[in-house]
Formats: sequence, C-alpha cells, structure tokens
Amino acid sequence: MTTLVESEEHKALRSAVAALGKRYGRDYLTRTVAEGKPPTELWSEAGKLGYLGVNLPEEYGGGGGGIAELSIVLEELGAAGSPLLMLVVSPAICGTVISRFGTEDQKRQWLPGLADGTRLMAFGITEPDAGSNSHRITTTARRDGADWLLTGRKVFISGVDMADAVLIVGRTEDARTGRLKPCLFIVPTDAEGFRKRPIDMELNAAEKQFELVLDDVRLPADALVGDEDAGLLQLFAGLNPERVMTAAFAIGMGRYALAKAVEYARDRTVWKAPIGAHQAIAHPLAQAHIDLELARLMMHKAALLYDAGDDIGAGEAANMAKYAAGEACVRAVDQAVHTLGGNGLTREFGLASLITAARVSRIAPVSREMILNYVSHQTLGLPKSY
Repeated sequence: MTTLVESEEHKALRSAVAALGKRYGRDYLTRTVAEGKPPTELWSEAGKLGYLGVNLPEEYGGGGGGIAELSIVLEELGAAGSPLLMLVVSPAICGTVISRFGTEDQKRQWLPGLADGTRLMAFGITEPDAGSNSHRITTTARRDGADWLLTGRKVFISGVDMADAVLIVGRTEDARTGRLKPCLFIVPTDAEGFRKRPIDMELNAAEKQFELVLDDVRLPADALVGDEDAGLLQLFAGLNPERVMTAAFAIGMGRYALAKAVEYARDRTVWKAPIGAHQAIAHPLAQAHIDLELARLMMHKAALLYDAGDDIGAGEAANMAKYAAGEACVRAVDQAVHTLGGNGLTREFGLASLITAARVSRIAPVSREMILNYVSHQTLGLPKSY
C-alpha cells in the first residue's frame, strides 16, 4: 500500500545517509573529478554501513529493503553534493536482475559483494546505432557447444573501469522462430575479446563513460542470467529501478542546487534587504522547490509499486517520475545559477558544473520524448508514429 507519510525507518535512513553525505560533500566529489579518480572512499564507506545493498536480500548480505530505500540513499547523497551514479547501475539494475532471476550460484557469487561495495557491476544496453530503440540491438550471442560467444558494441557504459563485470544485453536466436530475442549475460571485464575505450566527455563526473567492443567473447553457460525465453521481462525488471534511481539522482542534485541558492539569497544584500526578499528571486525558488517535491512524490509512488511487485504500474510511474525529476532538476539548477548571478559561474560556488550534469537526467537513461511516447501510447491509448 502506498502512503504519503514517510515511515520512521525511512526517516532514520534519510538522516543517517545525509550525515554521511555531509562528511564528504561537494568538495570531495570535485576533488575526485579533478584527480581523475572514482569516489572509492565514499563508495567503500557506504558499503560498510550497509547503504549500497539496502535493496538486496538479507540472506545475501543486503538490507532486505527495496528500491524505495535505495532511492533515499542516492537522493540524500546527491542533496549533500556527493551523488554516487553507480548506485543506479550496480545494486539497482544489476543487483535487482540477479536477485529476481539469477541462479543460486549467481546470487551467492555476486550479491554479497554488490551489497558491501567490494564488487561492482556495470550495465551495457546502449548501442551506437540503436539509440532508444532496444529492438535494434545487434549484440548477439550464439551457442558454441556448452558455451556462448558474444559479439557486438556498446556505448555510454558507465563505470566500466571500476567494474568487475558488465551485465550485457544481447540477443539470441529463437530455435523455433529464428527471431532474435533479448537476453542478459554477466561478462567479466577481464574476459578475452572484451575491450573498453573511454569516451571523451565534456561532462565532468567521477564515473567515466566507455565504448565496449565484444569480439567473440567466450562465456560459460552459467553467464546467462535467468530464462533464455523471458528476456524482455527480465530486462524491464532492471529498467524500472533504473528510472526510479535516475529520478532520485536528479532530485538530489536539484535539492543541492536549490539549497545553495536559498542560502545565498538569504544573505546577499544589494540594496536595503536581502535579495531573497524580492519576489522575482523568491518565487522562482519556491516554484523549484514545489516541482522537486512533486517529482519526489511520483518517485516514491513508483518505488513502492515496484517493491510491491506491480511491474506494470511501476513502469508507468517510474517513467513519469524520471520525466518530472529531470525537468525539475534542470529548472532548479538553472534558477540557482541565475540567483547567484556571476557567482553562479565560479568554481568557488560549484554550481556551474551542474548545468551540464542536470541535462543528463533529461537525456539518460531514456529521453523525455520517449517517456512522452510511452505515456501517450500506454496510458492514453494514442496510436504510435513508429
């Protein structure tokens, strides 16, 4: 059952994670980016405290919660200025898929490490020529005796340099129809034939983006996650949490930017009163807060629906939450920078870099236009144009 009132357990989790985030803060993340390093110290401490695996089953070292709890972790770290992008990928997508569909051996091999932060898994779905059309994925797996041979390319895959393996979305041929169907494979990053190349991004982030080349990567039979014939079901079991967590990432970023702007508007005095006393400054900030709160409500609904096992209801809500949070984040960051004027573009105040980062929540993992397509087709029943 969904509720608008946050439980005492969730409040306690939110408070504890906020305290951790505050100990690191924006300065820590800025420093790791400048040094070209991943946020290893924060990741490790979050793992030791049980926050990385809060959504994973207790019998495999997790917290026994769900995406509702994991989204709180990411939101609060973001609000403190130290979001961990790989929370979206490693425990939310990969951990969820393995928890729901993996074999007992796969669960025991991967989930404890994903939960305590000692292992990390990336996720590979996007391809150069497929874009938002997952039906055009050309990465294919073919049988060779008991093994699989995986061939293809992936782009914009986050954190591969940090990962022990990548959960790759490929396609296999249906023996009955000859048609290709999606399947998920665990591919170790040290596998022969697996190559990664960093993508030169204007976006400054601690987590790097990579292009992957898979050249007849040989995998054992047990690299396949779940049922060979249930690929789409398994794929969307990971994509709904991805959308919820992207919303959490965006809301946390928006809250951080807004808090900086509010603090500045309270103190900055140009004439007789602080600039925050003027409605031209105050009202846009109030509107940004309202938008973020509304997006958070939809994110909360989506997480609870997913954790309750309502995949269809969660699909609609998760897409809406991601859309609302992305829009709210971009507006909040823009207004925060505008509130600070020239100071909003200085390194001292640390907001200018968020202008680019905020756009990510509109673009990835699915564009806002594709979400509008989803709502128009699935919710409103309008015909497709493609």
